[in-house]
Amino acid sequence: MSPEVAKHYNNKPPLRAVPPIERFTPITPNVAISPTVSVVVPAMNEAENLPHVFATLPQWIDEIVLVDGNSVDDTVAVARKLRPNVRVVHQTGKGKGNALSAGFAACTGDIIVMIDADGSTDGREIIQFVGALVTGADFVKGSRYASGGGSDDLTFIRKFGNKSLTALVNRMYGTSYSDLCYGYNAFWARHLDVLNLDCDGFEIETLMNVRAAKAGLKVHEVPSHERCRIHGESNLHAVRDGIRVLKTIIREWRSNPAPVVHEPATSTRAADQGAA
Repeated sequence: MSPEVAKHYNNKPPLRAVPPIERFTPITPNVAISPTVSVVVPAMNEAENLPHVFATLPQWIDEIVLVDGNSVDDTVAVARKLRPNVRVVHQTGKGKGNALSAGFAACTGDIIVMIDADGSTDGREIIQFVGALVTGADFVKGSRYASGGGSDDLTFIRKFGNKSLTALVNRMYGTSYSDLCYGYNAFWARHLDVLNLDCDGFEIETLMNVRAAKAGLKVHEVPSHERCRIHGESNLHAVRDGIRVLKTIIREWRSNPAPVVHEPATSTRAADQGAA
């Protein structure tokens, strides 16, 4: 080894020790991870949908956190019957953003995944999100417009609004998002502080994406297919919630930039993130 090459390697920080084999959880016949995974499911009167939703969740996830939005049906009872070890958090405020914040705070996993309780998001896609995180991403966005993604539920007005708001955020923040207003995301729990979520409604997804960009997090998109709600009616109102999203974008643009997060030098390789 030449002196120059030796100097290069000597100056590199040492890699973190690989966790012991018992710390790894198999997720496919060829892949195992050491980080623990929490899945947050905000739900209000979703008793009919939970059997389908929970059936798609991989057995290898470590924790399911159900955030109950003061349901008047059997949402909590059904969840506990399906998964006796489910963690139930009772929402004290209102709105999806408030529910997710409560769920995130209750998580104990290294990785947090957020999905919907209406059957529109497929838990079998979680492996893609986790795979992107353990191979270097800080924040992973599901995208209905990425190759392999799609939606059975996007109306013309929702599609137009999402495209317009996505283009606006990309222009303002120099991002290359393809799908701004989608609620299937995953991230390392250590980034919760910098995301600093402080909104109550459906604008929570946009706020997360904007603050991830402002903080300099490594954001990766994975394809996701959105299905129609199975039972019940959505609480989403396209025009009203679209206006809230726009106000959130403008508010964030006017506020001071979030501090840039510098990735630890010891987490630059997949093995160092806990993948094997």
